[in-house]
Amino acid sequence: MVRTVHGGDIYSKYDIGHNRRLIDFSANINPLGLPEGVKKAIFENIGQFSNYPDPVCRELAEKIALHENVPQDYIICGNGAADIIYRIAGALKPGNTLVTAPSFSEYEEAVRLEGGGIKYHYLSEARNFLVGRDILKALTPDIRLVFLCNPNNPTGKLTEKETVLELAGRCRDNNCTLVVDECFMDFLDDPHKYSVSDCLESFENVIVLKAFTKIYAMAGIRLGYALCSCKELLERLKISGQPWGVSAVAQICGVAALDEHAYISRTKKLVRRNREYLLQELDKLGYKVFDSAANYILFKTENRNLHKELLKYGILARSCNNYAGLDEKYIRVAVKLEQDNQYLIGCLQELEAARGK
Repeated sequence: MVRTVHGGDIYSKYDIGHNRRLIDFSANINPLGLPEGVKKAIFENIGQFSNYPDPVCRELAEKIALHENVPQDYIICGNGAADIIYRIAGALKPGNTLVTAPSFSEYEEAVRLEGGGIKYHYLSEARNFLVGRDILKALTPDIRLVFLCNPNNPTGKLTEKETVLELAGRCRDNNCTLVVDECFMDFLDDPHKYSVSDCLESFENVIVLKAFTKIYAMAGIRLGYALCSCKELLERLKISGQPWGVSAVAQICGVAALDEHAYISRTKKLVRRNREYLLQELDKLGYKVFDSAANYILFKTENRNLHKELLKYGILARSCNNYAGLDEKYIRVAVKLEQDNQYLIGCLQELEAARGK
């Protein structure tokens, strides 16, 4: 089986011969980079890395519990959110699974690896790819697992909390597990307005996914976690993964990251300001731009080769041709630092001017 291509593949695109700088707009990582407190924790604890990591992440789980305001026994940590997605598929072996389209491809990849089938709930471009109550009609009696990304990747669209909770109730009635991927929720100014992590006690069939990957720019360190109130389900997830699934350095970095409150405040202000700039400038260029609540923007162009043409400028953009429901006309770009965003817009202006000749 050919692996699905994701953003962030700087390794196959880097021009070693010309030593050209590559600006990666394909990966939705915090543009501020790794927090200083995390860097400091790595250096100060480097002597511990010769020891096996804590297999149950005690200190990290305690810190996450305080951060999320949930009991510590609601938490399982993993080698990134993707690791937990595969654990869920391996533990549940769900058979038929419902996913929205477009959305993060690893949901369906993980289910198919376990022999399961995928049912797509296609989101309408005419409705700006919003997830509405019509998803409830897609929940047929044969569905045993549902993945919902909120905010959605690659659209950046939010699903109302009431809709997610109604879906959770329908899933519970159908003996179905609902996984709500909230990995980009922390970029919102008001995440509690949309997150369902405060409702887990009422829904044992719900798993909330979170990650340090995006908000703390820890993609290379690999750290994610899941929240769930069902002890039996969490136990199944634990035994479905490898032992020592979270490295010592990842655990130490996670503990340090959760103290970076000023960093998070700076991030939200920066992303909000720079996202608005990109939305306006992409719209001026004549692209169909979809408003986003996250740190990335989806837009549509008639130039199917645009992402390839941007490579000539050292810009790596995310072609959405391998998302179910999208094709090469759709491009996703991350919100980055001001100078990088301006460079992207300048390159796009140059390309569009050349096309207009």
